[in-house]
Amino acid sequence: MTRVPWGRATATGVGSLPGSDIVEACRMVFGELPGLPHIPELPDRGPGADMIGRGAGLLTSLPVELYIGRWQFASHPGRDLRRTRDLMERDLDALTEVAQGYEGPLKLQAAGPWTLAANVDLPIGGRVLRDHGAVADLVASLADGLRAHVADVARRLPDATLVLQLDEPSVPTVLAGRVPTESGLRTLRPVDASVVESALKDVIDAVGVPVIVHCCADDPPLRLFRDAGAAAVSVDLTRLGSSTAVLDELGELIDAGVGLLAGVVPSTGTSRPSAVTAADTIGDLWRRLSFPAERAADQVVVTPTCGLAGATPAYARAALAACVEAARRLDG
Repeated sequence: MTRVPWGRATATGVGSLPGSDIVEACRMVFGELPGLPHIPELPDRGPGADMIGRGAGLLTSLPVELYIGRWQFASHPGRDLRRTRDLMERDLDALTEVAQGYEGPLKLQAAGPWTLAANVDLPIGGRVLRDHGAVADLVASLADGLRAHVADVARRLPDATLVLQLDEPSVPTVLAGRVPTESGLRTLRPVDASVVESALKDVIDAVGVPVIVHCCADDPPLRLFRDAGAAAVSVDLTRLGSSTAVLDELGELIDAGVGLLAGVVPSTGTSRPSAVTAADTIGDLWRRLSFPAERAADQVVVTPTCGLAGATPAYARAALAACVEAARRLDG
C-alpha cells in the first residue's frame, strides 16, 4: 500500500485522448484529473503518435522506420524516427508549460517490451518476437530509453512524483503463442512465463519509479505482473469475467497491497457515462473478494476501460469526470 504515491479516492485516464491539440489535452487532463494527471497521448496526429511508434521512438541505439504501414528496425535514424521524437518533445514542452509548479503524482505511459516485440518487425521481415537476441536487445534498449525519459520529465517538473505505466496488451497473446507470423498463416511459439517476467522486471527495475502494468485483455497474467515488480496493475474490470482463477489472482494482488487501476467507465459512448454504475462495479467486486469497503478508496484508482482516442472530445471529458465522481463515491 505504501508503494503507490497517489491519495484516497483517485481517478486517472489510461493515456490516449481524441484530437491533435496537445496543449489543450494537457489542460483538460490537469483540470479533470487533479489527483493523478497523466501525459496525454494523441494518436489522431498520425504515425509516431500511435502507441507502437511512440514506444519504439524511446528505444536507444535501435532506430525504427515505417515500412508498408508497420514499424520495423532500421539501419539508421531517418525521417520517421525524427517525426516520432519531435512529437514526443512537443508533448513534453506542452506538459512543462501547463504543469509548471505542479506538486503531486504524475503518470507517464509507454508501450512495454513484449507489446513492442510482438508488433515491431525485423529489417528482414517478421516480428522481433521471433528472434531471442533481438528481443533481448529491445528489452535493454527500452530500459535505457525509459530511464532517460523519466529523468527528462523529472528535470522538467522537479516537484512532481512520477509513476510509469507500461502498456502490455500483447502479453497474453505472447504467452499463449497467438502472435501471427508475417504470412498470417501460422503463429510464433509461445514465450515461457519466466522469460516474460524477467524482461518486465529488467525494465521495471531500470526506471527508478513505481510502475503500473496495463493490460486490457480478457486474461491478463496478474500474478506475473506482480512478481515482475509492478506497484499496480491496470485492467478493464468489465472484461475480466467471473472465473475463479482470475478473481483469485486479483484477490492475491489486492491482499499484497498492489494498487488496482480499475477500468469501469466505458471508453466510448453516445450518452453520459454513469459514475454510480462505475462505483457499483468496483463495490460489487470488492464485496465478492471480501475486502473491507473502506480499503477500496485507498487501493483503487478509477479509470476508463481503455484509452479515449476513439471518443468525441465531449464524451472524453465526461468519462474523466465520471471516473472522478466514481472515486469519490468509493470514499463515501
